[in-house]
Amino acid sequence: MRTQETAALERSEEGIPFAQRRDPAFRERLSGPGLRTFFNIGREWGLPVEQQRILLGGVPPSTYHKWKGGAAGTLSYDQLERISLVLGIYKALKLLFADEAGGMRWLKAANTDLPFGGASPVNRMLRGSIDDLYAMRRYLDGWRGGWP
Repeated sequence: MRTQETAALERSEEGIPFAQRRDPAFRERLSGPGLRTFFNIGREWGLPVEQQRILLGGVPPSTYHKWKGGAAGTLSYDQLERISLVLGIYKALKLLFADEAGGMRWLKAANTDLPFGGASPVNRMLRGSIDDLYAMRRYLDGWRGGWP
């Protein structure tokens, strides 16, 4: 089921107005649904806890487990942006591959395309920088025919 919060996360790369980025109430409204979606994607992709923590910006283990237990609190704009990028990558893989297994193979296989340099796409995402998530998102959006 698509909620307003999930829709807002999908649009964040289009630009959340600056005032809303700083508004804790706005970020708190997105935090719970964003984390639940992220954890579901992490489970589907078979990512261990350490890799999920990296994608979330290198959060400490205690914070990760608190969030996983349902105590989301209010995420930072950076953390919400990272979740939005992962959601966009997930969506792009669903659009590009007819079957889930094909998308998973591509995500985890070595790739000689320029952005990956022989490493797997998931390894590019796991470098830890938000720029790597943006690079992956842009690559997939370009592959499927354009930036949304």
